[in-house]
Amino acid sequence: MEYKIIDLRDFPNLLETSIEYVSQRWGLNKKIFEDCITSSMNAANSLPRWYFMMKSDLIIGSYSLMTNDFVSRQDLWPYLSNLYVEEEERGKQLGAALLNHARREAYMLGFKKIYLCTDHENYYEKYGWTHLTNGYHTWNRESKIYVAATLGQE
Repeated sequence: MEYKIIDLRDFPNLLETSIEYVSQRWGLNKKIFEDCITSSMNAANSLPRWYFMMKSDLIIGSYSLMTNDFVSRQDLWPYLSNLYVEEEERGKQLGAALLNHARREAYMLGFKKIYLCTDHENYYEKYGWTHLTNGYHTWNRESKIYVAATLGQE
């Protein structure tokens, strides 16, 4: 089966579907994602951006590029956020494909580095990410911040 990764800005017909998808996967208030995703569609700035991995006409994964991932280190950006692959699609290197896509997109948007916040260990390191520092969230949680060079500058 062939997969493709789309920039939601190029597929406005998927706006409602994408909002439902992300809010259900992350279990957060739909209004948060609805506001963020909808306002990103025509933003004058290059960020935020939302990307979806499609298998035929089904969304099976996603990520976003953001100016901040609700973390104290606002001097670091852009952030890769909301990385998700459907459970039945895991183990096929689709997460790696999304990570590499994000690194290429960030490069095309003019960035040399890209960051992410996570509690996961020994996942991102496999794909060239390095633990840089820790950051703090307003809900009293600490996260690791990873960095990777964007792809395209070799």
